[in-house]
Amino acid sequence: MARGRDFNLYKLLIKWYKFVHMKKNLVKRIFLDHASATPVLPEVLDSMVPFFSDSFENPSALYKEAVLAKQTVLHARKQIASILKALPDEIIFTASGTEADNLALRGILSEVLKKSTNTQKNHRPNIIISPFEHSAIREVVAEFVKGGGTVLILPLYPDGRVKPEDVRKLLTKHTVLVSVIYANNEIGTIQPIKYIAKVIRHVNKFSGGKKIYFHTDASQAANYLNLNVLELGVDMMTLDASKLYGPKGIGMLFVKRGTPLVAQILGGGQEGGRRSGTENVPAIIGFTKALSIVQRDAQKESKRLTRIRDMVIQTIVADFPNSHLNGSALHRLPNNINMCFEGIDAEFATLKLDVKGFAVSTTSSCEAQSDDPRSIAVEALGVSGCAQSSLRITLGRSTSAGDMKKFISTLKKVLS
Repeated sequence: MARGRDFNLYKLLIKWYKFVHMKKNLVKRIFLDHASATPVLPEVLDSMVPFFSDSFENPSALYKEAVLAKQTVLHARKQIASILKALPDEIIFTASGTEADNLALRGILSEVLKKSTNTQKNHRPNIIISPFEHSAIREVVAEFVKGGGTVLILPLYPDGRVKPEDVRKLLTKHTVLVSVIYANNEIGTIQPIKYIAKVIRHVNKFSGGKKIYFHTDASQAANYLNLNVLELGVDMMTLDASKLYGPKGIGMLFVKRGTPLVAQILGGGQEGGRRSGTENVPAIIGFTKALSIVQRDAQKESKRLTRIRDMVIQTIVADFPNSHLNGSALHRLPNNINMCFEGIDAEFATLKLDVKGFAVSTTSSCEAQSDDPRSIAVEALGVSGCAQSSLRITLGRSTSAGDMKKFISTLKKVLS
């Protein structure tokens, strides 16, 4: 019996030692990569829970519970349409922002290429994009070029923005689509979407009935910027719930009435025949709740994060002589800090910061899957030596000024 008690006491002492040791070495994690993903807000999760197992029915069925599920989805669609100042039938739910981007471009371009019979180079249909679009745009454009289309790239200026007048210069009678990201996912610069749309509308007015369509990916913009599609003047707009404190696996594409769109996923004809597949009701509810919250708080949260962002930028520039901000200081998202530290290995610095408890990145998470560590957005700025020496630090609703002071202190040690 004594030996049994001694053995139990030994196990207890081992547990206590492990607990003390872990507590002593526990590093408080500070997440500074909100451009890649955001945590689901508690109220968003609460809104989703009933639709996982209690109200789980397929909205396409005919019995009472299914009809209620369909009405729930319709209500969510109306709520999102109200936020965007759109019509409910202009909202298409997808499985991600990437799918929404693909649907926007492929939906327009596949029809255009099918109708195009002239393969001479100077008569091929073309599309205009910025040089730092998300990979979901760039890969579709590459496919479009292989199929016989051409792509025109807008010039990018040192502040990380494109200019509406350059869009006007590149537009031709063969242009079918313009796609410019609302706010860049790496350097956070905000593009003049409203003024680009104005240029395109003016050209369309005198085109004799041929229309150029305008798409923007607003996934990074949703937390802070105006999403009123009437004011923005876009024909299509992408949103991604995972970037705005909603669940992963749900995106959305706004498609203005009258915009021709060829479905890319065929099946039961859901989403008005434009995107088949059983509706992900819990995710749709979560997306709607999250979008409502972030748009409600956009002005207040923008002011709070702008103060913290500017404090960090000013401190870094003062404390690190070989550092500078990538892109405009004025026309950028409130939560985005993208700094070049000349001569550093940004990937190695990211790993060292991770050990110290800080999650930052060097580039877009989608680009991180590539073997090339360079930032496409930073490289597009044309600043020598910065594409592999820049850190992307993106703040969120949980980020405090105190967190960022700790980050700066740690950064000094890491880069010393």
